[in-house]
Amino acid sequence: MQPEEKSSGIFVAGFLLAALGLVVAPLALIGIISAVRDKGGSGGTAAAVTTANISLKEFSITGDLSVPAGDVTLVAKNNGSQVHNLYLKGGKGTKDIQPTQSDTLALGKLEPGSYTLVCLIAGHEAAGMKADLTVTAGGAVAASGSSGDHSSGTLDYAALDKAMTDSILKFPAKTKGQGNQVLAPKILADGTKQFDVTAEIIDWEIEPGNVVKAWAYNGQVPGPVIRTEVGDKVKLVLTNKLPMGTDIHVHGVQMPFEMDGVSPVTQKLVQPGETFTYTFTTPVAAVAMYHAHNHAQLQVPNGLFGAFITGDMPLPAGKTIGGITVPKDIKISQRIPMVLNDAGVIGLSLNGKSFPATQPYVGKLGDWVEIDYMNEGLQIHPMHQHRFPQLVIAKDGIPLDSPYWVDTLNVAPGERYTVIMNLDAKGVWVWHCHILNHVERDTGAFGMLTAFIVE
Repeated sequence: MQPEEKSSGIFVAGFLLAALGLVVAPLALIGIISAVRDKGGSGGTAAAVTTANISLKEFSITGDLSVPAGDVTLVAKNNGSQVHNLYLKGGKGTKDIQPTQSDTLALGKLEPGSYTLVCLIAGHEAAGMKADLTVTAGGAVAASGSSGDHSSGTLDYAALDKAMTDSILKFPAKTKGQGNQVLAPKILADGTKQFDVTAEIIDWEIEPGNVVKAWAYNGQVPGPVIRTEVGDKVKLVLTNKLPMGTDIHVHGVQMPFEMDGVSPVTQKLVQPGETFTYTFTTPVAAVAMYHAHNHAQLQVPNGLFGAFITGDMPLPAGKTIGGITVPKDIKISQRIPMVLNDAGVIGLSLNGKSFPATQPYVGKLGDWVEIDYMNEGLQIHPMHQHRFPQLVIAKDGIPLDSPYWVDTLNVAPGERYTVIMNLDAKGVWVWHCHILNHVERDTGAFGMLTAFIVE
């Protein structure tokens, strides 16, 4: 089966409607540029300083984006509901600005040319908070506007439609590298399962042509899947090839204090070139994540995370839930770890890849599949599966006494949810985060989007 050929019609129908949604954004704030002159006691006049007003919102940068050459100061106001900042890419920036507040960014003397403005809050640039600041020669100032200002009348709506269609038809795109490869343990003489992981910086292709310096376990993002059974004795051997110290915290497994992986509280920092062995048992079934804890704000979003799964979550076989009866003889055809991220060099991604390089999942009509959502990002992600209701059977690796159905499931940072769903209809069914600018932008679909292909 060729998913590109069979699915294009289904994808295009759904996503052209989504593309049209891009054009109903609120009107952008257009500021006023004023020249401020320093009137000294001698009567001399200093060079003019251009002050440009910039508006920050979810997720756009708009306002006075064309200024004359010379001294430039930007006044950035947060007109959104989240914290934002404003940076000249590769240069200076504002503080983090709370909603309704402002901050001033003095850029100094700028020569004619184009400069890039971004918000450096995790995931915001990828979601659309990026704009060009045009510095013109002489005193001429062009009209304000940006890709987020849909009231300007300058947008090419046909081009937007084409960009969305073209981006969808590239799925699934091939990229180098695949995460979530199951790590086979070494079985020691006493039956202990030993898992060896190496942390190092690698080249990682997130989407075609977008290669970043990822922080990875065993050369993949997410790191390899570690699977154990209840009662296993485990050795997790970490070798550090990073330029800084690290550690591993197994988030969601009951650990001895000295194995909890929180340097310098429970252990010494594992320095570059060193190895540390975590020794523990897996006492109960768990859906967990392993990740760095030292400077986690840097190491985890950049790729140091992976799935750690012990045993199985019990299935509600034969139970009727919300009017739907789960078969008594239910069998799971595949179990999918779905690791979410939105920050660092990895950015908005599913299992370390951004659409159209995300993995498509294929099942047969009538299959039941199991998904373990794991959020290693910094934001909540409402995960929506088209067509198939998701039956939530466990939260954070703890089976639920009362499973419940959803079509959109909010997964907060650090949370894990286990769901099952029945593939009851043929087709190509999109599966995505429902924060829409985590999956679509003016250049088309990207980020946290994939599909289930039912044959």
